[in-house]
Amino acid sequence: MTTGADAVTEGADGAGSVGGPVGAGGTDGAAGAGGVTGGRVLRAQDRPATPWKNGGGLTREVAADDSTAGLDDFVWRVSLADVAGSGPFSAFAGVDRIITVVDGAGMELTVDGAVHTVAAPYEPFPFPGDAATGCRLLDGPIVDFNVMTRRSRAWAHVRMEREDFAVEPRSGVVVLAVVLQGTATVAESGVTLGRFDAVQFSGDDAGTLRVDGVTAIVTVLTTDCDPSA
Repeated sequence: MTTGADAVTEGADGAGSVGGPVGAGGTDGAAGAGGVTGGRVLRAQDRPATPWKNGGGLTREVAADDSTAGLDDFVWRVSLADVAGSGPFSAFAGVDRIITVVDGAGMELTVDGAVHTVAAPYEPFPFPGDAATGCRLLDGPIVDFNVMTRRSRAWAHVRMEREDFAVEPRSGVVVLAVVLQGTATVAESGVTLGRFDAVQFSGDDAGTLRVDGVTAIVTVLTTDCDPSA
């Protein structure tokens, strides 16, 4: 599985800019400044809860490649899931997954017979989405953060930021910042992201976030993008 997509974001140490249009329907934007064209804010309160593919839990989609794509044909998808009990994970043919515990004591995953303890918060764990995967909760319900990419069409990298950072995606690259703990603030506009709010950068978007807590940075490259560019 490929999870690497480096040289797209970097630590800011107080420098950088974010900008963009103000959107409707629960999205905000930061006013453009210094040639920066913006990022799209995605508020947690605007996400409906939907059943898992196998009906075993609830998921809230943060962002995906195409809002019309379903669970069988997305190229990439980022979501948060409520896991209330032990049981099998949904199978996604041809998909790679990266899962991160956000709330709760964690879980034991059995992936194609191999047992993995996924208990520490904010530590991404990659595995094939088409592997037979069972989940045993260690001590009650959890919330997890999921990144899925269709193996033949996209790949992703997930890292956690606890300090200010700048985002400058290349053409064809999407960078999604999701607040998992505390807050993050778009430096130039003062727009504050609360827990589970997100901001999506793509194309000519660029900017800086001030982090107070933990923010997940998801970098997605599709087969249309040359990683060496």
